[in-house]
Parts: sequence; C-alpha cells; structure tokens
Amino acid sequence: MSPDLWMILAFAGLLIAGVPVAFSLGLAGAVGIVAGLSPDMLATLGTNTYNSIAKYPLIAIPLFILTGLVFERSGVALRLVRFAQALIGPRHGGLALVAVLVCMIMGGMSGSGPADAAAVAMVMLPSMTKAGYPKPFSATLIAASASTAILIPPSVALILYSIVVPGVDLRALFAAGLFPGILAGLALLVPALLVSKRFGWEGGTPLEGAERPRVGESFKQALPALFAPVLILGGLRSGLFTPTEAAVVAVTYGVLVGLFLTREIGLRDLWGLFGEAAVISGVVMLIIALAGIFAWAGTMLGTFRDMAEWIIGLTDNGVLLLILIMLAVLAAGMLLDAISIYLILMPILIPVLQHFEWNPVWFGILLAMNIAIGQFTPPVAVNLMVTTEVARIRLEQTVGWALLFVAAMACALALVAVFPGIALWLPRVLGYNV
Repeated sequence: MSPDLWMILAFAGLLIAGVPVAFSLGLAGAVGIVAGLSPDMLATLGTNTYNSIAKYPLIAIPLFILTGLVFERSGVALRLVRFAQALIGPRHGGLALVAVLVCMIMGGMSGSGPADAAAVAMVMLPSMTKAGYPKPFSATLIAASASTAILIPPSVALILYSIVVPGVDLRALFAAGLFPGILAGLALLVPALLVSKRFGWEGGTPLEGAERPRVGESFKQALPALFAPVLILGGLRSGLFTPTEAAVVAVTYGVLVGLFLTREIGLRDLWGLFGEAAVISGVVMLIIALAGIFAWAGTMLGTFRDMAEWIIGLTDNGVLLLILIMLAVLAAGMLLDAISIYLILMPILIPVLQHFEWNPVWFGILLAMNIAIGQFTPPVAVNLMVTTEVARIRLEQTVGWALLFVAAMACALALVAVFPGIALWLPRVLGYNV
C-alpha cells in the first residue's frame, strides 16, 4: 500500500475506533511520515504542532468563545426574548419566531452554535412547552436556528477558514456571512410558522398568568445586547480595530454589561468563566495543533495534491462537482465539527477551488452553510445534543423535525450557490477584497 493510503486508512480506522478527532489526525499524520518519509522525520512533530497554532488571528477564537459565555451568563438571552415577545405578541408561531430571532442575534455575539443553542434553549423551552409546542419540535428549531451562528459574524469557523485559505480577508468573510445567515434564519422560520399554524400551537391569546412585555421597557433592557453586534461590526467597518482586536473589545463589553448593567455576574463568576473558556479553547487549539501534523504529512507525501487531481478528474462540469463537494461536506458535517472539517478538507479543496476559479469568499460561505446544516443533523448533531439535553428528550425523537429544517436550510444554501451576490454584495459595497 502507498503511504497516502496508509495515512488515510489510519485516520479512518482511528475515528471508527472512537479515538478523538485531534489524536486521530496527529497519529494518522505520524503513520504517514513513518510509511512514506522516514522515522527520523518524526522530530518535526513539535515544530509542526507549534507552527499550526502560532498564528496571530487565532487569538480571536478563545476571546469570542469567552464573549459567548459571558453574554450567556449575563441574562442577555432572557432580555432579548422579552423584547422579541413584546414586538411579536401572542399569535400562532409567535414563540417560534422569537426563538429564531433570538438565536440569530445571540449568534452575532458568540460565534458558536452550541453556546447559542444552550443559552436560548434554557430560556425558550419552558415557554414553548407551556404554549403547546412539542419538545422535539422546539429543541430542533432552536438547534437549527443556533447553527446560523456559524454564518453571522463573528464566526469562529470563518476565522479559521480565513487562516487556512491564503489571501482571504476575514472582514470580507464576516460581511459575506451576514445576508446568508439571515436567509438561513428566514428559511427555518417559514416551515416553523406553517407547522405551528397547522397544528394550532400557541393561540392568539396570552398564556394564563403571562403578560405581554411592554415594548419600551423591554427594549431598554435588551439595548445592551442589541448594541453588541453593532459595536463589533461597526468597529471592523470603520477600521477602528482588527478582527482580533474586535474579540478583545467584545469580551470587555460583555464583562461590563454583566457586571454593571444586568448585574447577573460578579467578579468571582468571571474566574469560572475564564476557566470554562480556557477548557473549550484548549480543545479547539488541540485539534488545530495536531491537525498540523496531518497537514504537513499530507503535503510532503503529495496526498492532498493527488486527491485534488482525482476530484478534478471526476468531471469537467463545475456545477456538478460543486454539488458533489457540498454533499460530501454535508456528510462530514453529520460526523465532525466545523474546525475539523476545515482542517481536513481545505488542503484538498483549495486546488479544486483554484482550478474552477470559484470565489474563495463565496465558497467559504457555502461550506459554512453546509456545516451549519450538519450541526443539527443526526447522528452527531452537536447543537441538537445540547438542546435535547436541556429538553430532557432523546435525540431520536427529533429526527423527523430535523429533516424538515434540513430541507429548509438546503433551499437557502441553493439560493446562495445560484446567486453568489447574496454573499458577495455586502463585502463589495463595503470595499473589502473579494
């Protein structure tokens, strides 16, 4: 067997055996080095792992993770829910609409689907259950809506994509993700409202013992949360700070909101939040570091080049090949997290991207939308695992609803694929390099 095949089979075998993705990547890379290069080259393992994470833009990832945790504990989600309820009022599908809107706004603060799903599920699930929504439907809707966090800036996944793909402006990616993220939310909202009306969930009168919040008062309480995305995106657009510096500003703003405005976190709570963010960031950085071994081995052996040539040789039809790639990424998204998918697939897909002259910003948004679908598609649906745990139901109970929302978001993905301007119009208007 060729060294390429040894490395790929080692990676697949380790994953099937249940070895974590990070260690599967690192060990498979080591197998490739021994099989195709020389055991002496194992001395490069330390250098490769260090070089993988010694990149300035990666500082933004732990900071945005911390931002999401701070806003989650600051009672921001609850205030956003009250404001949305005040605007929408009691009607068929009203709480479903609230859930989708709040998930999208929270995504503009955390950049993380699971954190978004956890925060909104804790607040929304009890109210939706009282209003007659089945728990499997509510949990799936929140999980699907939270997946838009991978598109709406700031997005941890898009930060990594800008590092993996040379020459891509992160600001252009952030701007390009905004309208597709909104489109994805609207696509989820359509079936949610239709189903709610069909089954008569949540009538046109308030729940017993519940009052509709006042718009003015709820707006004042939600204003700090609503200002967060404006601060981040406005600062980036004005050139006041870089994306990495924006992460620092976001953390500082979140801490100030939690300590002095909502007053739901204290100085002692911050230490716990720092520790939790460090653990989550450590897992992410470990995957990135050990993936460096796999990437270096694949590059030296020519594995990625050979696989890219094989993909290009499948067909001369760029549209057909794009569909095949999207289906492959969707399948990967059902099993792996976004970070692993980018690190594993992008070295293979970059030559394909260049051969067909696809716009890298547009292609990055398509990948992100596809990975977002995977976040709530069983068997391994990270967002859905979070919401089903909060709802105390089994994952199998959500499969039917998940397929409905997968079809809805796939329609949004198809629109962005057919009309690239949905993603590229805003970054071009803002003057970013696309």
